[in-house]
Amino acid sequence: MNVEVRTTADGSSTLYVPALDEHYHSTHGAVQEAQHVYLGAGLEPVLTAATAPVRVLEVGFGTGLNALLTLQRSLAAPVGIEYDTLEKFPLPLAVIQQLGVERYILNPELQELHQRLHTAPWNESVPLAPRFLLRKIDQALQDTALAPAHYEVVYFDAFAPDKQPDMWTDAVFEQLYVATVPGGCLVSYCAKGSFRRSLRAAGWDTEKIPGPPGKREMTRAWKRA
Repeated sequence: MNVEVRTTADGSSTLYVPALDEHYHSTHGAVQEAQHVYLGAGLEPVLTAATAPVRVLEVGFGTGLNALLTLQRSLAAPVGIEYDTLEKFPLPLAVIQQLGVERYILNPELQELHQRLHTAPWNESVPLAPRFLLRKIDQALQDTALAPAHYEVVYFDAFAPDKQPDMWTDAVFEQLYVATVPGGCLVSYCAKGSFRRSLRAAGWDTEKIPGPPGKREMTRAWKRA
């Protein structure tokens, strides 16, 4: 897949896919978006109340940005984080190196961890930090057997519904609902009404909350306890 490196408004990098006319992250700020949508709205509310390791499922590993920021959070987290991430089309390491993360991730330790995220073997559980266990799975969500009632947080970071419609079906959100523990949540940058209707059809309780810079709203959904 042909991709181009683009710099976003907060100085962090993203990738642009000409064939889809789609960016991997918000052009208003890749890091800002990841921090707001996935960590701020998803991980933090669960992590604050956790007394045991928090299990996260990410749909769409992409450039590894969500994983890296979650790993960074684990360094000072009260409990461990077990992070599973799905990616049907892993990016070549040469493309990852073009992102130039050293320009906006100034901590040398995090720069090294970013490299290790991408060089870690696929389909194995790999401890990357004392409280961070990574498992990268190189297949589509629909082809993955997820353990029932396993994840406290789901990062849903697929390409937009009009670019990747097979990822935004009722069946997908039913699959994720079954895989989430009661009281767990799903977060996504998307705020489309059709998305929220599919979530509700699968059993989720949904809410619209303020989005990251450049986006008025985002979606958070909860599985009833």
